[in-house]
Amino acid sequence: MSSSSTDPRLILLTPQDNCLIAAARLDAGSEVMIEGERVTLAKTIDLGHKVARRALVQDEKVLRYGAVIGHVTEAVARGAHLHTHNLESDYLPTYTHDAGHAFVHH
Repeated sequence: MSSSSTDPRLILLTPQDNCLIAAARLDAGSEVMIEGERVTLAKTIDLGHKVARRALVQDEKVLRYGAVIGHVTEAVARGAHLHTHNLESDYLPTYTHDAGHAFVHH
């Protein structure tokens, strides 16, 4: 299905993504179209939050901008809110900030 059959309030950032981004607050109980399928939202989705583009199985990687941002901690249905209750970051810390190592020029 083409993205044109998806509610315009849900934005697909790149074709590889399995999540959509809410361009407006979407209230619980609202119906939205996602790639031609009518979905009733179980939870309110705030502006900028992620929504499952399709059903995802537990531990499946979540892609945004074509990059892995984390994995789901449980199976989720199409249209489910993806957030801290069911999405765990796969980011690893790459640096630490230590003010004691600041460079001083004389």
